[in-house]
Amino acid sequence: MKLKKVTALVLIVTMISANFSRLFVYAGFELNKNYIATKLCENRNKPWMHCNGKCYFMKKIKQAQEHDKNEERMAQKNLLQDALFTQKTEVKFYSRVLQVMQVPNPRVSLPSIVLPVFQPPQLG
Repeated sequence: MKLKKVTALVLIVTMISANFSRLFVYAGFELNKNYIATKLCENRNKPWMHCNGKCYFMKKIKQAQEHDKNEERMAQKNLLQDALFTQKTEVKFYSRVLQVMQVPNPRVSLPSIVLPVFQPPQLG
């Protein structure tokens, strides 16, 4: 019984962490803002830009979004592979059914109206 509870808890935490990856990136940025601004920021040598680590933050957000997109593509790919048939199907044609139909079918007639082909006016 305890194993089921632990498994359920692990699955819940996994689902939450997968769906809130950008939230975790933001929380990590807020907690380590001073370190990021002084050590990891690309614009740390240009204080007049007032970046304060936002370039690093935006890069990490973009990486998280790309990671989410890749995971979504892989999930869709796996669903598509599961939906495809793996068993070979055999198609049979019965000659008796093909002989009943006449060619051409007298019930279907094409219109016998002859119209001239439209030609656009020629330029000068």
